[in-house]
Amino acid sequence: MTNADKKNKLNPIEKSKAQKDPLQLRQELEHFAQIGWEAMDEFDRNFGLKWLGFFYRTVTPGKFMLRMRMPNGVLTSHQMRVLADIVQRYCQAAGFQDQGNADITTRQNIQLRGIRIENIADIIDRLGKAGMTSVQSGMDNVRNITGDALAGLDADELIDTRGLVFNVQDMITNNGEGNPALSNLPRKFNIAITGGRDNSVHAEINDLAFIPAYKDGYLGFNVIVGGFFSAKRVAAAIPMNVWVPPEDVVALSKAILEVFSDHGYRGNRQKTRLMYLIEEWGLEKFRDMVEKQLGYSLQEAAPKDEIDWEKRDHIGIHKQKQPGLNYVGLHIPIGRLYAPEMFELARMADVYGSGELRFTVEQNLIIPNIPDSRLDAFLAEPLLQERFSINPDPLERALVSCTGAEFCGFAIIETKNRALAMIKELEKELSLPRPVRIHWTGCPNSCGQPQVADIGLMGTKARKDGEMVEAVDIWMGGKVGKDAHLGSMVMEKIPCDDLKPLLRELLMDHFGASPRQQAVAAAV
Repeated sequence: MTNADKKNKLNPIEKSKAQKDPLQLRQELEHFAQIGWEAMDEFDRNFGLKWLGFFYRTVTPGKFMLRMRMPNGVLTSHQMRVLADIVQRYCQAAGFQDQGNADITTRQNIQLRGIRIENIADIIDRLGKAGMTSVQSGMDNVRNITGDALAGLDADELIDTRGLVFNVQDMITNNGEGNPALSNLPRKFNIAITGGRDNSVHAEINDLAFIPAYKDGYLGFNVIVGGFFSAKRVAAAIPMNVWVPPEDVVALSKAILEVFSDHGYRGNRQKTRLMYLIEEWGLEKFRDMVEKQLGYSLQEAAPKDEIDWEKRDHIGIHKQKQPGLNYVGLHIPIGRLYAPEMFELARMADVYGSGELRFTVEQNLIIPNIPDSRLDAFLAEPLLQERFSINPDPLERALVSCTGAEFCGFAIIETKNRALAMIKELEKELSLPRPVRIHWTGCPNSCGQPQVADIGLMGTKARKDGEMVEAVDIWMGGKVGKDAHLGSMVMEKIPCDDLKPLLRELLMDHFGASPRQQAVAAAV
């Protein structure tokens, strides 16, 4: 077999997609409900339904995860109630949970767990009536498009990203109905659009990102391309040497996706992300091909972008640019929500705000538009006292975790519950001068993004006392916001049972932590 033959050889996923467009499975949901999940075609069940947003989970047999599309992380109180009702009505206990649950992700959306095949059609109908969709949220599609969590609220923002993010999503998904023209990419694809000064979307880890920049006195975006995490490789996005005005963001996004779809490698799925095509062609050819697809020339990048602030986490009480209004960022431990809490959050958004809620890439939640006169009553709500603090301890404040082995078949270790328990123990033992961003991910696919963390923990296996046990590789040095860059792996195969004292040491040596007894004595 020649090199050309190897390059053009389709992987099994591509062969299956060639036989049937997975978006067509929408028409077969009633049939699947009748025959049951065990009788379904393996590709349809394990892969195809992901085009509709439903993920079969081998670790919870017979139960699916639903991943929503939530452009810019924005939803209404009514939509939150619809999601809470779905969790309450359709989501079964799974994993370590005694009830259905939902998790906020690092892409500003939400995942609902414990869904049965016979309920999928009804859930899609309920979502549609509420103006929501889960279409094209998995597999070889553009994932949830992230934008500034403070869009339209921040007095220092340069451009409100919400309209651009919504328009890009509508283009990609055909207004939520499903778009066969852009649902057959060689691999997953991430897009971010930021209009603030602190890079709140972590632009550098996206396949395509738009960063605010002035050119000749006009505000638009410099464009970076090719960022991704995978089991075999991580890469930060690189400048495309392109500046576009806001009105060209949708057209450029479409052209890049079309070039990727037409020319991206469809063989070994470990080498099918956009960066591999850019490296094969070279940046100049890639840019030329995008211009041909667009039908016009692109302007060269502005000399500098406007990302000049350190990253903010949005937790706490903050003034909006609208006089007399505030947004309050709630810390959601490990991003996990249950139906009663979701109903309460919707009620609070209505009673105290404007009925709007927002998710952040740190797996937290913002309620905006709270008048000064209602702020004290809002802060007295039991949910903020008991579960979702506005002033969490420094370690818990910056904790991020992927799903882990509780629900994900790819995960090598359990993450969320372990991460939270370990952080709470460390908080009792240590005093820290500032938050430390600790990210857990259950496997090298890096959904928990350990490469951007102060301390990143990636699931693996290690041998201890003659047995294979759950372990982590440790990454350090990642930075987000201004001058963002990826960290590097500094230790390998640390058994999870041995991890806490090592984390304690790292926090004391590198982040100014001190034993609580010592900190109390110094204060006295």
